[in-house]
Amino acid sequence: MSNEMFCYQCQEAAGCKGCTIGGACGKKPETATLQDAQVYALKGLAIVAETAGTDAALDAAGLLALDGLFETITNANFDNARFVNRVGEIISLRDELAAALPAGTALPACATWAPANEADMLAAAAQTSVLATENEDVRSLRELLVYGIKGVAAYAHHAMILGETDPAINAFMVKALAATVKDLSADELTGLVLEAGGIAVTTMALLDAANTSTFGNPELSEVNLGVGTKPGILVSGHDLLDIKELLEQTEGTGVDVYTHCEMLPSHYYPELKKYTHLVGNYGSSWFHQSKEFAAFNGPILMTTNCITPVRDKYSDRMYTSGAAGYPGLPHIAERPDGGQKDFSALIEQAKTCAPPTELETGKIVGGFAHSQVLALADKVVEAVKAGAIKRFVVMAGCDGRQSGREYFTDVAKELPADTIILTAGCAKYRYNKLDLGDIGGIPRVLDAGQCNDCYSLAVIALKLQEVFGLESINDLPLSFDVGWYEQKAVAVLLALLHLGVKNIRLGPTLPAFLSPNVAQVLIDAFDIKGTTTPAEDVAAMMAGA
Repeated sequence: MSNEMFCYQCQEAAGCKGCTIGGACGKKPETATLQDAQVYALKGLAIVAETAGTDAALDAAGLLALDGLFETITNANFDNARFVNRVGEIISLRDELAAALPAGTALPACATWAPANEADMLAAAAQTSVLATENEDVRSLRELLVYGIKGVAAYAHHAMILGETDPAINAFMVKALAATVKDLSADELTGLVLEAGGIAVTTMALLDAANTSTFGNPELSEVNLGVGTKPGILVSGHDLLDIKELLEQTEGTGVDVYTHCEMLPSHYYPELKKYTHLVGNYGSSWFHQSKEFAAFNGPILMTTNCITPVRDKYSDRMYTSGAAGYPGLPHIAERPDGGQKDFSALIEQAKTCAPPTELETGKIVGGFAHSQVLALADKVVEAVKAGAIKRFVVMAGCDGRQSGREYFTDVAKELPADTIILTAGCAKYRYNKLDLGDIGGIPRVLDAGQCNDCYSLAVIALKLQEVFGLESINDLPLSFDVGWYEQKAVAVLLALLHLGVKNIRLGPTLPAFLSPNVAQVLIDAFDIKGTTTPAEDVAAMMAGA
């Protein structure tokens, strides 16, 4: 293979084609190869589990896939040693399941691959790379399926640590991974991609139930953007259980807790916002962390994906947890059965640190998940019927570094005053601090929460469809103008397609892993389109196009 690596799973793929020398995310070629090896090993495990055919085999393989896939999503884990160990764990389970198969059972290469060490894994780069699939369209569909279930794995993992699992999700993980090493037609693979969208809906519903049963239903909340006078710990990523345990362990210690990026919605949940030392949200979206983490002064806990290359200014006070990992950073051990993770090292370090440097002041409002919005349903319906609300625009998804993402800020500014923006994910940071006003007391930006809370937006849309007696969600005065970055956004996109949503604008670029033919299938079937200019797209959306 002439390239040092090949990765095109995120929106920043070099030249909208693929990263070949180093990842735009900061990933080194060796790390990219080890991640490819991990996915390849998971495919072998899936084939063996599927061949075994027992519920126990499918569930065990599916559960391990949740960890293994989550660790390989963009900006989650850069720790080569973790991948080497995980590949060994995957192969160990694969061989245990294979031992029960009838003698002479024919298996593909990925199901018998047995690297002895990291060097063997790196040497297998050509074998494990996505480019090993030569047909461009087959490769595109296989990778679309893999990236979709990577996103599903992240959401299912969050639900799992809150005690909610679904064997059907685990079984589909196995089915999808195994399918990518079979000689399936484009139509068969397309069917599996759409099936993944249905599993994504199931998974986000499972996570929603897990979150609300554990932390309560999100509620309308004001979030402080300033800082206090005490030392603090900053929590980034997406893991709500981590912040809950940290809040419990910091109570009464004189250490405050702040949220960053996708942890902002912690302030919306009753069981989290009740802690008075959960002071506020610090900073903005993930790619600003080199500046914001340096200014924070205290320890930083990165609970999941969204790590950027770690700077010396804060490397001695940054920790990882869960699926996250970075070379040289201490990693918080998993919680023992019935116990909590131990955050004492962060707490003791925080006590020696200065309070955060203030970046901004003021407040922002959020907490508009489905339960809160449905509580306002009568008011919303009345505003629509009276013509006060002309259109809803879903501007959810991911933020990113490209200057072209100012497009989403400009769209928010350009939308008429009689429109409501429905949002979730870190895309909100492009416009959630703008003074866009309200419509009859309803804020013009309704933030449902994290990226997985796009499920809430779907529930809201389906309820409005029911209230207005419409045949299709596409008959609503509703447009989708979505920013994407990584594989959880792919899972959300597939979920929307499964729900029959059409006419989605996706930007700032279409995924590099969509071959021209596969992209055309999505355009023809679902009218997916790229973004153009703010003025053109706002005019088109207001016209229902």
